[in-house]
Amino acid sequence: MNDTLQRALEIIRTYDGEPIRVMEVCGTHTHENFKLGIRKILPEKVELISGPGCPVCVTATSYIDESVMLALEKGATVCTFGDLIRVPGTKMSLADARALGGKVKVVYTALDAVAYAKDHPEEQVVFLSVGFETTTPAALLAVKNAKKDNLDNFSVLTSNKTMPSAYRALKDSVDVYLYPGHVNAITGEEECRKLCEEERVSGVIAGFNTLELVTAFAVIIENFKKGKPFFVNCYPRVVHPEGSVEAKRLVTEMTDPEDAEWRGLGVIPNSGVRLKADYAAYDARIKFDLPKVEGKPNPACRCGDILQGKCKPYDCKVFGKGCTPEHPIGACMVSSEGTCAAFYQYGDVK
Repeated sequence: MNDTLQRALEIIRTYDGEPIRVMEVCGTHTHENFKLGIRKILPEKVELISGPGCPVCVTATSYIDESVMLALEKGATVCTFGDLIRVPGTKMSLADARALGGKVKVVYTALDAVAYAKDHPEEQVVFLSVGFETTTPAALLAVKNAKKDNLDNFSVLTSNKTMPSAYRALKDSVDVYLYPGHVNAITGEEECRKLCEEERVSGVIAGFNTLELVTAFAVIIENFKKGKPFFVNCYPRVVHPEGSVEAKRLVTEMTDPEDAEWRGLGVIPNSGVRLKADYAAYDARIKFDLPKVEGKPNPACRCGDILQGKCKPYDCKVFGKGCTPEHPIGACMVSSEGTCAAFYQYGDVK
């Protein structure tokens, strides 16, 4: 066994100090911690709680309603990632809209949507741009290419969010953040360091394989025992202090911050982005003059509480019963990164 891994496992197995609440910000971390058996080796004193790091899960009901409106009322061809298709809106999902005759097309990248718009000039194509710092630059690059090619039949409906605002909003719910390495590969270390220094919130940037995750938990335990706020980058082979300079420059060049609605968290100031005025022609809300929509999630769903770490999926009355991956009631069961989907797949269904 790797010496580093063996030492890390020893630190984890022998911990018997104060309870530690660790928030898995990223849905991929939730799934990997189940799949790799890491949850089974953590001591009872280390509690894992899920956070808002699944982009589909935090997408507001109102956004789904806007997307359905574009497909059914505005006659647009809606291009989206597959995970978003079955997320329930107030009255229906995009899958339901497609069944009613709306044109909804699954794509793998934002550039696929641009290519489709080029090949179908008679259609108005709208790409559903959801996600965090990892996916925003790709959507912006698609807009930039569409403008360069003078495409007048392409636009984006944005629901892109920035993680630091959510970290601050949830800081009283956790002891330590398990930061998502792929997000920090874009953003770098600065915001996490500021959160530690200014808000006294601890965190560790982690990768996704067994050694990286086990090492991250050992680092959390060793530093937590010291009783002081800490920040450690445990993923230095991918995450550099400055992050991706080019990606961040593109976001600064093309967007302005705006308040954004997060499922379960409400509206968080300056946690979203919108296209600058120079790119307004590619903003679907402006292009189609969309009205303000107030979405109403299913009251039986507790996704909002789960995303805040207030409860576990099996605390929800419909989990594993009325709400399953085949028939999801909430976004956390729909998404491949969702907490409920992870608990259903790897955990006990009660």
